[in-house]
Amino acid sequence: MTTAATLAKLGRRVLVLEQHVIPGGFTQTFKRPGHHWDVGVHIVGEMTERSFAGRLLADLTDGRLAWESVGPVYDEFNFPDGFTIQFPDSPEAFRETLIEFFPHQRQGIDEYLSLVRRASRASGQNFQMRALPRYLASGRRQRAADAAHPHVSATTQSVLESLVDDPQLRSVLAAQWGYYGVPPSRSSFAMHALMVRHFLHGAYYPVGSAASMAPALLQTVADASGWTAVRRTVERIDVKRRRVAGVTLDDGTTIESRQVFSAAGAIPTASMLGDDAPDAWSDAYREPGPAHLSLYLGFSGVDVASNGAKRYCQWYYESWDTETIGWDIAPDRELGSAPVLFCSFPSIKDPQHDPGPDQRHTGEAITFVPWEPFSAWKDSRWQRRGPEYDEFKARLTDALLGQYRDSYPGLAPHVQHAELSTPVSTHHFTYAPHGSIYGLSTEPERFGDDTLLPATSISGLYLSGADVSTPGIAGALMGGLVAAVAASPFAGGRYVRAVMAR
Repeated sequence: MTTAATLAKLGRRVLVLEQHVIPGGFTQTFKRPGHHWDVGVHIVGEMTERSFAGRLLADLTDGRLAWESVGPVYDEFNFPDGFTIQFPDSPEAFRETLIEFFPHQRQGIDEYLSLVRRASRASGQNFQMRALPRYLASGRRQRAADAAHPHVSATTQSVLESLVDDPQLRSVLAAQWGYYGVPPSRSSFAMHALMVRHFLHGAYYPVGSAASMAPALLQTVADASGWTAVRRTVERIDVKRRRVAGVTLDDGTTIESRQVFSAAGAIPTASMLGDDAPDAWSDAYREPGPAHLSLYLGFSGVDVASNGAKRYCQWYYESWDTETIGWDIAPDRELGSAPVLFCSFPSIKDPQHDPGPDQRHTGEAITFVPWEPFSAWKDSRWQRRGPEYDEFKARLTDALLGQYRDSYPGLAPHVQHAELSTPVSTHHFTYAPHGSIYGLSTEPERFGDDTLLPATSISGLYLSGADVSTPGIAGALMGGLVAAVAASPFAGGRYVRAVMAR
C-alpha cells in the first residue's frame, strides 16, 4: 500500500491486487458480535512529525490517519521473582531506568546505547543506498554497506556479551526480540538496534484502530485514478525475455504491465516466478521468520483498566532465558507454559473505542510456536480443517487461558469470547511461508544478502515491503517506499527530499 500510494504521489496510476476480501495485510481487522480485533498492529514507534516515518505516512495519507500515544511507558517486562521493568518514552528516561535497576552496569549501559545509535544510523543509511540503482549509487552503496557491516554481521548476543557482564541486564536488553522474532544468539544486531531506536521516543496506536490504515493509504491511490481489487489472487508473475510482462490471476485472467511490485514476500514472489526466478535466488530467501499463536479475547461487564489492562504492552517471561522462544507444543506431549506471552489491549489504546454500557473491551495474547505441528493442515480449508485440528486448537486455547489467568486474575472471569489464530490461519490469509508474521528471518545472512534488493534482475519487477527492509509496520512502510524510489529514482528522490524538508 505504501508503494502504491508513493507511486500515486508521483503521478502514476496503480492497480493494487489483494487476495483477501479486504486489503491491508497485517493491518486488517476482524469482527465478532460486540468486538473487533487487530491482527498485527499493536504499537508503532516514530509516528510523529519529528520523524521521517511519521512525516512520510502523514503525507501519503494526506493527513487522514491520526495516531494516539500509548503514554509515558510503551513496554513492560515481567520476569520471575517479581522483577518488573518498564521502558519509558524518551532516551534519557530509558537510560535512567536501566541505571536505576542495574547501577553497577552504568558503563556497559552507556556503551550499549551509544552503539545502538551508531548501528541504527549506519544500518538505516545502508538500507537507503540499497534502494538506488547501481548506476546512481556508485561507490556510495559500497561505503554504506561497509559502515553497516560490523553491526549487520554481529549477533545481538555477541554484542551484549561484549558490553554487559550481568546476565539479567542482558536479558532485559534483549527482551524486545519479539518485535522481530529471532533470539539474541541468531539475530543481527543491526536489526536489534533499529528496533530499539524505533521506540526510543515512545509508541503510538492508530486512531480508529488498524482498520483506519488501509482506507487512508488506498484513498491516495484512488485519488490518482488508481484502483484496489480484492479477491484477486496472483498465480504467476509473467516474464518475457527477462522483462516483466504482467501477472496472471488464479482464474486465468491476465493483466499486462511493464512494472510489477510484489509485497507478498521474497519466498512467495520466487514461487510466483517459477522457472523465471533468477538463478541467484535459488539459494536465497529460504529462511522464514517464526510462526505465532494469537489468542483474541473479548471482555464484557468489567472495567479492564482497573483490573490489570494497560495501554502499553506487557510481556511475561517464564524464565530469564531469552533464547527459548518457541513453545513446545508437540501434539503427543503434555502442554506446559509458553516461555513468553505478549499481551495487549487494543480497545483501551484507541480513543474512538466506545465500550458501551456493557463495558466491551478486547485483548490479545501472543506467543511464538514452531510451524511443524501445524504443517499437516496448511492446504486444508479455513474453518473446515477437521476434528483433530479443532481439538488441537482447543487444547492450546485452554493452556493459554490458564496462563493468562495467572497474569490477569481480575480479568479472566470476564472473558466473554476467546478465539485462537494459528500459523495455518496466517498462511491462509497472507500466504506467509510457514505462517511467519515477520517475513524473512532477521539473521545476519538476510541483511548481508546483496540479491535482496527492491530492484530485481528481472527488468520491471520490484520487491516491496518488509522483506527488503525490516519487520513491522515501519519496516513495511520503508520497504514500500524504497521499492517506489527504485522504480522512479529521480522523481522518487525529489519526493523523499520534499518529505524530509517538511
